[in-house]
Amino acid sequence: MWSAVSLSEWVGPWLDTALGLHTAMGYYYYPGVQEPGSAISVGINKGVWESFDASDRQVIEAMAAGEYARSLAEFNANNALSLRKLRDEGTVKILKFDGSLLKAFLDISKDVVAEIGSGDELSKKIYASYEQFRASIMDWSDIAERAYLNARRLA
Repeated sequence: MWSAVSLSEWVGPWLDTALGLHTAMGYYYYPGVQEPGSAISVGINKGVWESFDASDRQVIEAMAAGEYARSLAEFNANNALSLRKLRDEGTVKILKFDGSLLKAFLDISKDVVAEIGSGDELSKKIYASYEQFRASIMDWSDIAERAYLNARRLA
């Protein structure tokens, strides 16, 4: 997520430029606090969902997954083009947040999430599941996405 320094955080260069944020702000700071976090969701009443037969539920799930993949690809492609345009125009400074600031964000967010996860039994169960998954996905991301993306920079 790209952040226009105005205490606002939007979607990325593609939609930010469509909104004109690049004309109002002279700086884009990255990474956004929830990156990578693009997500779309579909909400269906549980009673309605359960009234569908299994094949209808599978069709809805497949269509939702397909739309997510298409949407993510569209955003990635258009954000890349818009970022290049912003860089080429040179009117917006693109800066990385300082590591100490990112560390402070991490520490604060860990505290907030832990506090929320210490409430009732359901919150504790969700928090424990979240922490377990977070550890395993970070380990996997280090040897998959992060290593791959770092290797691409070697060229």
